[in-house]
Amino acid sequence: MVESFDIGIVGGGPAGYTAAIHAGNQGKKVVLFEKDNIGGVCLNRGCIPTKTILHISELFQQIKNAQEFGISAENVDLDWSKVIERKNIVIEKLRKGIELALKNAKVFTIKAQAQIIDNKRIEAEGILYNCDKIICATGSSPKIIKGLEFDHEFLLSSDDILNLKKLPQSILIVGSGAIGIEWARIMSNFGVETTIVELAEHLLPLADVEVSKRIERIFKTQKINFYTQTSIEKIENKSITLSNGEMIKPEIVLVAVGRTLNMTKKIEGVQYIGDVSGEIQLAHFAIKQAIEQIDGINFIKDLTPSVIYGTPEIAWTGKREQDLEPHSYKKHFVLMSALGKAHCDSQTDGFIKILTQNDKIVGAHIVSAEASSLLQQVLIAMQNSISTDKLKEICFAHPTYSEGIFEALFK
Repeated sequence: MVESFDIGIVGGGPAGYTAAIHAGNQGKKVVLFEKDNIGGVCLNRGCIPTKTILHISELFQQIKNAQEFGISAENVDLDWSKVIERKNIVIEKLRKGIELALKNAKVFTIKAQAQIIDNKRIEAEGILYNCDKIICATGSSPKIIKGLEFDHEFLLSSDDILNLKKLPQSILIVGSGAIGIEWARIMSNFGVETTIVELAEHLLPLADVEVSKRIERIFKTQKINFYTQTSIEKIENKSITLSNGEMIKPEIVLVAVGRTLNMTKKIEGVQYIGDVSGEIQLAHFAIKQAIEQIDGINFIKDLTPSVIYGTPEIAWTGKREQDLEPHSYKKHFVLMSALGKAHCDSQTDGFIKILTQNDKIVGAHIVSAEASSLLQQVLIAMQNSISTDKLKEICFAHPTYSEGIFEALFK
């Protein structure tokens, strides 16, 4: 039996389902294969569940410390089973929304393991599907490091940690990228003794070094332990020896050292988008790749925003200060403590840093409440080559975090 389609898509994550919905809405006959749940890693085992738990952890922290705002909250308890239940409710609700969008776009969705035979054929459950165009969006999986292979009980992946039966007393997190930083915040907020081990010189090594140093300072005040330029030397009976000679005995270990592409070899003529493309492993990058493929709307990959969630948020795009030659740029900088809104909200830690060359913004680095939203304002200016002089003409509302961008431009 052979069926024919205009487009065949393997993988139902952000890249795959976006491509399917946009193509289906154009009237194309589309088949989408997903062996697990629609939504991919982002919805089911990544962005959405992590941010849901992170929000709960911050709410827990706020209630515990509400006394300084004149609010008394006694006997604040945490029911971890309800946290997991809430996480699952959010996932299910969003998944149903995506499934409905696929249905409305008349996409044929098949829950099965699929194999791309060549650039015109896909096989699933013994059936061949002829497709004029094939898109592979099979995503990525947690990277396995020698000596830190997941046993799913003591050595956990980012998948495993989302389904803990109970909160641990202590945790060691290996790696300080987005996953490591966000889970450190979650665990610390819930009162878990938290330690990070990072091989690089600073935490969050992909960020501007000033951002990394600020996060290190914040973590120190929050009593989150961390070791930089350090690795795990050996593990014996759940006792971990670090390369600096120190020994720690965490209840569990989260290994968060990157992700591996879900692909054996590329087939010529097949389009690869999302994590499996081997480019930037972010859901919004995957979505833009899908739209570029289907709608032909290009985007500037170098201006893909990066965001780390929690309090305060961390967001950046463009050039980092360490990427620029000395004296070739101008640095515009304002502390969040200079803003009225930050004091109103008790969110004074952080800064807005804008880097310019020839009156044009080339990089933005923000540590602040609402940093993810603030960055988008700067991105619009960057992508459209709006000069800093033109930005100064805009009236920013007061009191807001946004006016920090305006203030920074005058520094």
